[in-house]
Amino acid sequence: MTQNLSLPVVFLHDTVVLPGMVVPIELDDSARAAIDAARLAHDSAKDDEPSRVLVAPRLEDRYATHGVVAVVDRVGRFAGGKPAAVLRAERRVAIGAGVSGPGAALWVEAEPVPETPVTDELRTLAEDYRALVVSILERREAWQIIENVRRISDPDVLADTSGYAPYLSDDQKRQVLETPDVGERLRLLLEWTRAYDTEDEVTDKISNDVREGLEKTQREFVLRQQLAAIRKELGEGEPDGSDDYRARVESADLPEAVREAALREVDKLERSSDQAPEAGWIRTWLDTVLELPWNERTEDSHDVAAARAVLDADHHGLDEVKDRITEYLAVRARRAERGLEVIGGRGSGAVVLLAGPPGVGKTSLGESVARALGRNFVRVALGGVRDEAEVRGHRRTYVGALPGRIVRAIKEAGSMNPVVLLDEVDKVGADYRGDPAAALLEVLDPAQNHTFRDHYLELDLDLSDVLFIATANVVEQIPSALLDRMELVTIDGYTEDDKVAIARDFLVPRQLERAALTADEVTISDAALGEIAANYTREAGVRQLERLLAKAFRKAATKLATGEVERIDVDLDGLEDLVGRPRFTPDTHERTDVPGVATGLAVTGLGGDVLYVETSVSDGPAGLTVTGQLGDVMKESASIALSWVRAHAGELGIDAAVFEKAIHVHFPAGAIPKDGPSAGVTMVTALVSLLTGRPVRSDVGMTGEVTLSGRVLPIGGVKQKLLAAQRAGLAVVFVPERNRPDLDDVPAELLADLDVRPVGRVTDILAEALEQGAAVGEASAA
Repeated sequence: MTQNLSLPVVFLHDTVVLPGMVVPIELDDSARAAIDAARLAHDSAKDDEPSRVLVAPRLEDRYATHGVVAVVDRVGRFAGGKPAAVLRAERRVAIGAGVSGPGAALWVEAEPVPETPVTDELRTLAEDYRALVVSILERREAWQIIENVRRISDPDVLADTSGYAPYLSDDQKRQVLETPDVGERLRLLLEWTRAYDTEDEVTDKISNDVREGLEKTQREFVLRQQLAAIRKELGEGEPDGSDDYRARVESADLPEAVREAALREVDKLERSSDQAPEAGWIRTWLDTVLELPWNERTEDSHDVAAARAVLDADHHGLDEVKDRITEYLAVRARRAERGLEVIGGRGSGAVVLLAGPPGVGKTSLGESVARALGRNFVRVALGGVRDEAEVRGHRRTYVGALPGRIVRAIKEAGSMNPVVLLDEVDKVGADYRGDPAAALLEVLDPAQNHTFRDHYLELDLDLSDVLFIATANVVEQIPSALLDRMELVTIDGYTEDDKVAIARDFLVPRQLERAALTADEVTISDAALGEIAANYTREAGVRQLERLLAKAFRKAATKLATGEVERIDVDLDGLEDLVGRPRFTPDTHERTDVPGVATGLAVTGLGGDVLYVETSVSDGPAGLTVTGQLGDVMKESASIALSWVRAHAGELGIDAAVFEKAIHVHFPAGAIPKDGPSAGVTMVTALVSLLTGRPVRSDVGMTGEVTLSGRVLPIGGVKQKLLAAQRAGLAVVFVPERNRPDLDDVPAELLADLDVRPVGRVTDILAEALEQGAAVGEASAA
């Protein structure tokens, strides 16, 4: 047939179809449209011919010049349910111009490619190609395919069987499709197939060499084992490494289950070659197991009074933490007296979480607890850990595998009941390597950690008698499931009196020693210490205070070394000469001397801090603008505060017309992210101050969230916020009424220094926080 055909086109992305091939294809929208169009044309013609389509490859940079006419044999679905069709390719055609046709498919004119006359040269090329294909198939032992290839006599048909060749790329198959001349087609196929045949022979040779090498290694292993047996019978030679490990395992003090597992590994070591990779990691594993203190335990001190004396000597204040440790010791002492103590028994451990800002003594407190108990102490730094294998260990077949940090800590401690400090658990991260926080769940659960299993050891490790003490700065960053496993003890920070006492009793002696000074050469007064704590540092802990003391003593040592003076007594007068001018001075009065500014209190990862809220009103489109790097919670609080003020404008003496202007609420220190439900009352107070023209009292601070009905909701971190208020020089602090029980945990000297006023409604704050002026009316609850 030489006449041109009009056919709908099926474009294929990842398959090249050559004449004679039968292929199933997945039907996308365009392919389904083409097949539907072919069926529609067939039904209209009312003849006995089957439905036909033109199959062509879809190219990125151009249109295909050739395709194949294919019969639609079957339309159905794949096993997975996706629509599919089976196409049987008949002949190669050249693709002409587009034509019109029924349906939504693209129709083109297809011109049949004229047949190439069969010549002797063509038969020779076909035979060469057939011989090459058969040789490749014989190496693969594909005998059925070989018979089919030998039966093909037509060079054109033989060349188009390359569509099934897996070693040809799609680009090569497209070139075969677009080469009408059979001789040229066979020359291309001979070139490509010879290149593949050469590469395939090299690959087979390498595979055979590797197989022969493995057989040689196995033969050498058998001969080596026989030689070892002969030497043993003759009594010659020294014990090899595996014999040494067997003796070490049998003489070691190991639990029975651990001993059996170790002996199984020794058996594997004896059966393996010294050059085998397995032998290296078996030796490393055995070394790790033998170094662990499986049955080593220190004896606890049960003298409760002596333990409390150790804690008091090492740390000033922190009564809640000391009470918790003392209670733990008292219970253990009573159980020991009554014979109830079970070393390593299930649930006998304890997990304490010390949470608070940096510099309050969390890590050093863990060391003091170990000293009070008479236990070994080891610290595990978890900050920045993102790999679960850091906690549970690596599989020991990995290159460079190690046990997890928990197992390494037990080995370092040298006993099975140490005090393990898990430092910075709030800074544990998670990524594609797993979640270390989730791995800590088993470690810190007293009901599970008696059978903790490290991936490297693959042995049950009893952690139930380990006293875990975790530290964190921000409790909210700890996953709730992990936080549930620990008993939270909060260390909020120190008052100025506490800092002076800590500096006098701990910091000054330590820094004098580091500077090689004595108390006879340098002294520092309590007044100077108080000045440093009040106006040179604003921190919850004492790290910056200690740095300033170190700086002062270095300068003092320099003066003594140069002979300027023979003795230095640091007081208020000479303080500036040693540590510079004060970095912090009370500025609340300056910040709040204009209407629209209020002083709030907040808690950050560094402890409590004051938070100023500034507001302004200007001509412009009505609306609220909030700036200062705020989170969603604080932005919502600003909207609630403005809504409450607008709803009670009449009672507050505010002209309603002012709400048609642009109102701006700003939180200074915009580079610091701020969020949390504790600034609502501060924003209400600042807005009322702005719109009534009455400044907020400079000695007043406040904290609490506000509702649309004007109620003050409870907040967290009361003690840290009160400490920040004291550092900032405030006198009066408003806290939510429902936080009144939290005041029981606040030191008495702090409550004596501040006038803390619990309030239940925001109008109570407005009535007392604003400077005298027009009276603020009582807002209704509705």
